[in-house]
Amino acid sequence: MSYTYDYPRPAVTVDLVIFTIADDDLKVLLIRRRLEPYKDCWALPGGFVDIDESLEQAAARELQEEVGVTNVYLEQLYTFGAPGRDPRGRVISVAYFALIDAERQRIVAASDAADAEWHSVFKQTKPTKQGKLAKLAFDHKQILDYAVWRLRNKIEWTTVGYELLPKKFTLSELQRVYEIILQKPVDKRNFRKKILAQGQIVELNETRSDGAHRPARLYSFRKK
Repeated sequence: MSYTYDYPRPAVTVDLVIFTIADDDLKVLLIRRRLEPYKDCWALPGGFVDIDESLEQAAARELQEEVGVTNVYLEQLYTFGAPGRDPRGRVISVAYFALIDAERQRIVAASDAADAEWHSVFKQTKPTKQGKLAKLAFDHKQILDYAVWRLRNKIEWTTVGYELLPKKFTLSELQRVYEIILQKPVDKRNFRKKILAQGQIVELNETRSDGAHRPARLYSFRKK
């Protein structure tokens, strides 16, 4: 039996906010659009959802097709559906975000992306191959701002550094991840007390020497 609907059918897209820590900075993965609208503008990776795939499948496919990133845990962030957000028509976007170690992924521009790069989240005038970082396409600046807000809230109750640190790390390295994300200093004594009380990390019988400083104790996260 076929059905007809009195209401218009909006298109659905997925947009992907992928964070990493590099060069002592929080960075987001952006693509330079090859096609209109917003040709040559920087944007979040993403695209339209096919009729026969789930949102999660679409997000994973777009991430692989546009920037060559695979095997990443994507968490649904929010749905953005303001009228006029896309000049092509009525488009609703479901945003996802993730944290990855940039050194474990080889970023390559593909599909409708002319280029793909890591950009500083907080230093909005970072030089790129195309010059200074311009205004993001569509409403992607709003999506990015919301993702940063969510990330800052998540670090209060999750081991958000799991994907951003090596398997073995020091408490100073973990603290630095928090300071970069929060963009403010963190009290060393209170931070360590809080982190250890959460029971999310395991102290190892190993140390690491860093120059003239005393060897630092190494830790690892418990299993996800």
